[in-house]
Amino acid sequence: MNNKTIIIAEAGVNHNGSIDRAKEMVKVASECGVDLIKFQSFKAENLVTKSAKKAEYQVKNTSNDLKSQYNMLKNLELNYEQHLEIIDYCNECGVKFFSTGFDSVSLKMLSEIGLDQFKIPSGEINNLPYLKLVASFGKPIILSTGMSGMTEIEEALDVIATQENKNVILLHCVSSYPCKEEILNLNNILLLKDKFNLKVGFSDHTKGYEAALLAYGLGARTFEKHITLSNKMIGPDHKASLNPKDFKNYVIKLKKAEIILGKKNKILLPEEKEMKRISAKSVTLKNNMKKNQVL
Repeated sequence: MNNKTIIIAEAGVNHNGSIDRAKEMVKVASECGVDLIKFQSFKAENLVTKSAKKAEYQVKNTSNDLKSQYNMLKNLELNYEQHLEIIDYCNECGVKFFSTGFDSVSLKMLSEIGLDQFKIPSGEINNLPYLKLVASFGKPIILSTGMSGMTEIEEALDVIATQENKNVILLHCVSSYPCKEEILNLNNILLLKDKFNLKVGFSDHTKGYEAALLAYGLGARTFEKHITLSNKMIGPDHKASLNPKDFKNYVIKLKKAEIILGKKNKILLPEEKEMKRISAKSVTLKNNMKKNQVL
């Protein structure tokens, strides 16, 4: 977790419960040039009641046959063996496996299979037992800050610190899918950096790449963006995700931003030396001088 730009392709549940589709997403993410591909690990019965209603955007984007959140989530679960299969395929494709665990059973499973950093989603920022469990693994943490104010973020960090874990990257996040540009408030990246003296990234739910470039200019170096095989697929997050062509362009734009911003080292560049020779001001004679003439 250094200052290198890290791009996370958020596969989430866009595999629609299919291991083959999950592996296809790994291949596509690798071809796009991302650093990590992130899935979601959960047990539906540990997250919601069987009567819990779906969010409005989930109703719009999922099948009418899956009337409750429980039924929708149960259809999207990945079991332990499927996790191992995806990890093996990630290794084949040269992209790092990552996942968000949404319950204690899934978190412990991810720890057992060797996850070397953990992601805390915005919805768990005030779940104190969850925060303590994640922090207790002693691994770096990425903490999304959607749906929360500064006090909640501060309290979450205090809980994490009780487990002697201070290796945290905050992600500025607006939990709206897709997110409208007028509510992004990217200046919160600077606010979070100044307030907590931590690295701050961007969990990007917009439809394009422009917000990510501005976030990069504000100092974000960790980026999370949803990826899908097709925006036409049925599922809760496909409409707010980038298809393979657009995601590849997203990665290209961010890596170009990294090149353009460059380093903090104001020096005379080799490319400037010839221009300096012909354009920089120097002392010269307007008229010829006689030998040994004193100025």
